[in-house]
Amino acid sequence: MVITVAACQIPVRVGAGDHAALVAAVREAAGRGARLIVLPELAVCGYVFRDAAEARAAAQDLDGPTVTLLRDLSRELGCVLVCGFAERGADGAVHNAAVLVEDGEVRLRYRKVHLWDRESELFVPGDAPPPVVDTAVGRVAVMVCYDLEFPEWVRLAAQAGAEIVAVPVNWPLLPRPAGERALEVVKAQAAAGTYRVHVVVADRCGRERGVEWIGGSLVCASTGYLLAGPATPEGAVAAPAVLTAELDPAEARDKSVGPRNDALRDRRPHLYLEGATYGGSGKPLS
Repeated sequence: MVITVAACQIPVRVGAGDHAALVAAVREAAGRGARLIVLPELAVCGYVFRDAAEARAAAQDLDGPTVTLLRDLSRELGCVLVCGFAERGADGAVHNAAVLVEDGEVRLRYRKVHLWDRESELFVPGDAPPPVVDTAVGRVAVMVCYDLEFPEWVRLAAQAGAEIVAVPVNWPLLPRPAGERALEVVKAQAAAGTYRVHVVVADRCGRERGVEWIGGSLVCASTGYLLAGPATPEGAVAAPAVLTAELDPAEARDKSVGPRNDALRDRRPHLYLEGATYGGSGKPLS
């Protein structure tokens, strides 16, 4: 079953509280046949909060206006939506979270585990592995931004049967050598190719309180090679974009790497444990 997936790169700004860009991007993607549509991290509330109080003020619960809108769009357009938002938990804690909605229902909610830079001052990290859920477009796992840079996290999703890893991100633009692809893009490709899963990343655009963004939205096949993106060419300023690509989720079930190797079966986890010993002496090699 070949499906069309979309990564929507939209502008976001703290305090704007405007869903217009999100709705327009989702409708464009659906109009182009996308059945899985991924939106950025903190896709409405913005990212560059001054302090924890401002982040708390922007947070919503699962019955709030953003998730309600996503539920309505998924029901109307017949698509699966993945989107990041600031979640206010039942215990009052604020999380950098994402939801997957389908047929008007929240199928999963994931709280970002690996917090980046000042996020630890704003959010409480999640404590659960990336969830995987069966949808009309295949088995989808969700994680958020920096989570994708930890190979163990992607492995957990792959071992749980994920065919597509959907990743809302806010990738800040950092210095890099001229002509080099952003390291975040390279890591996304490596994650896909290492564990043979499709990866869909939705980045953001729009200058926010002095921060620029990579605008690296992409669709990567389970081979590790790009099907679409990065959305922003080297040296260009990130701008709104809707990337679409076709992929077959079932291809991610094949973990073979050539005729003799397998991305999961070839692992030797007993050698990866902290404190494991190597060599004939039984002592760690220096």
